[in-house]
Parts: sequence; structure tokens; C-alpha cells
Amino acid sequence: MSAQGASPPLPDCPLGPVTVLGAHILDVLGRPVESIPPGQGSARLEEIRATAAGTAAGTGVDLAKLGAQVLAVGAIGDDLLGDIVTAAMARHGVDTGGLTRKRGVQTSATILPIRANGERPALHVPGATRLLELADVDLERVRASRALLVGGPDALGAIGRDGLAQIAAAARDGGALVAVDVLYPGGPGGLERIAGLLGATDWFLPNGDQLLALTGRDDIPSAVKDILALGAGGVAVTLGADGCLVGWPGGGELVALPAIEVAVVDTTGCGDGFTAGLLAGLLLGVSPVDAAWLGSACGALVATGLGSDAGIENLGQVLEFLGRTKPTVADRIAAAAMERTPPTSERAEP
Repeated sequence: MSAQGASPPLPDCPLGPVTVLGAHILDVLGRPVESIPPGQGSARLEEIRATAAGTAAGTGVDLAKLGAQVLAVGAIGDDLLGDIVTAAMARHGVDTGGLTRKRGVQTSATILPIRANGERPALHVPGATRLLELADVDLERVRASRALLVGGPDALGAIGRDGLAQIAAAARDGGALVAVDVLYPGGPGGLERIAGLLGATDWFLPNGDQLLALTGRDDIPSAVKDILALGAGGVAVTLGADGCLVGWPGGGELVALPAIEVAVVDTTGCGDGFTAGLLAGLLLGVSPVDAAWLGSACGALVATGLGSDAGIENLGQVLEFLGRTKPTVADRIAAAAMERTPPTSERAEP
């Protein structure tokens, strides 16, 4: 990656098998929405899209774009919405064989009228997500993964009490990196519910509002210390336009990274993009700070289009974008990617 931001295309760089488990949601988005017409009035929009979203599905799609072999694990309904979620993920190469269809229940779904400034009020139906059971999860495939993301443990039902800890343990038995992201805003008692899971987690990836609500703290550094005290290996906190903070035991003070400026179309899925980029960086073996820069680049790119699957094309494209502002970081990540790419003669035949 050169200082001018130009780079030769990277060869295929498999990140290996990754499991994303948890919230699989159909988002229906429209923009720009200035106001909801009264009565039976109507308004003409520029764009309407349907995407697979949620802290598991949205991140899974982004990871697949970056080069991971993604297995999606979660509960969806036996309805048309579930068909669309499955098709949307499969379109990006995600293995949807771990999705369980729950009869008589609708797929989790959200309607998002996107304002002209990118803000996104949400109308949400919790749906089938909460019905995932431990019996629905193939633990052998989890053990075979290089990473497990639990996306939205706060949105899951009974499996959250002890099943998630068993799944995380299976992943760690296989040597996988375990990460956790939450879906809802958080509140009193929320941290206690997921504390056991966080104790078996390598990285916790909330946004700042979620972290403060879960811990009851007034400042991010104290909240991060609370999470690390539970046994989590590291915390990366997204702060929207203010960038992100990254901290881990032995890492000293929290590292602050500014946001990468882009023309914002829609902020839906930016956190999922950050999570995907950070996990990709960690799987490539770069430092947590460089991985967070990759996450920031992915989150910024997602904001340039409508929906959680916007902006990101592949790892090479993300590194070219990152290289415009952080060329040395992009160079280090590109070098790590090249080291993980087997010679052509060693690649498996399709």
C-alpha cells in the first residue's frame, strides 16, 4: 500500500472459518425520510432496500466480503422475511446452514426511515431471534472456527443463561478468538446477564452508550475497567463521529482513534462494519490498534451507502481506502494479509 493510496489488488486472503451467532434481522430501509405523511398520505423516496442485518447477520456479511468463510447461526421465522434474510446472506457467500427456522414465528425485522443527515429511527419486531436453543448449534463447527462472534446475547432467550457460555467454551477449546457485541441500548441488570459470557470473551465490542448503560458508569474508562475486571481480554468501544477507544490488559491507557471522515448516507450497520474489520485484523495477526483502524475504515465505508451491507467490497478495497489517511497502517495490514495467503500452487482447487 503506497502513501498515495494506490495499491495492486490483493490476492484472495482467506481469514478462515468464522461463526457468527445471534441476531439475524431483516432491515427494510428508505431514504431520505423528512417526515411521516399524515393519514394516508405518501412521500416519494430516492431509495428503498432490504438487507440482512443485526449484530450477527450484518457482521457476518461484512466478514464474508473481507475474506472469511462465514457460518451463520441463529433463529429466523418460517416466513418470507426469513427467506429474504437467508438469500441476502447467501448472496455474499455466507453459509446459512446454521440458521434454524422456527414455525409460526416471524423473522426479526426492522423498518428504518433514514433521515437526510443519516440518522435512523427504528420500528422493530423482536421476532424469532430469542428462540435460538443450544440444540440448534453445531458445536463441532464452532470448534472448527478461527473466530466466534456472539452478536446480540441481550436479544437471545433462554440460551443466554448458560448455553452461550458453553458455546464460547467450545470455541476456545478449538483455539478460536471469541468476541461479543450487544444489540439493544442496555440498562440495569444487563451486564449481570452477560457477565459470565464476557469472562470467556477475548473482545467486547459495544458502542459508548451501550457500555455506559450496561455498567452504570458515567465515563468510558471506568466502564472499560469494569468489563476487563470480568475477565474479558479487550474492549473496543465505538463512539460514532468521535471514533473509537481500544483497551486491553497490559495495554496502558485507552487508545483513542479518530473517525475517518466520509459523506454519511446512513449510519445503519456501521458498528457491525467496525466489528468485522477489527476481527479481520486480529485474525490476520496485526496489533489491536491496527485492527481497530481496519474496523474504523469498514465502519466509515458502510456509512457511505444505504443499509448494513453497503460500502465494503473486499479487503483490498478497504485497505486502499484506509491508505488514504493511514498509509503505514494499511501497509502493515496488507503485509499480514500477504503472509497469510498461500502460494497459488498450494491453494485448493475449486
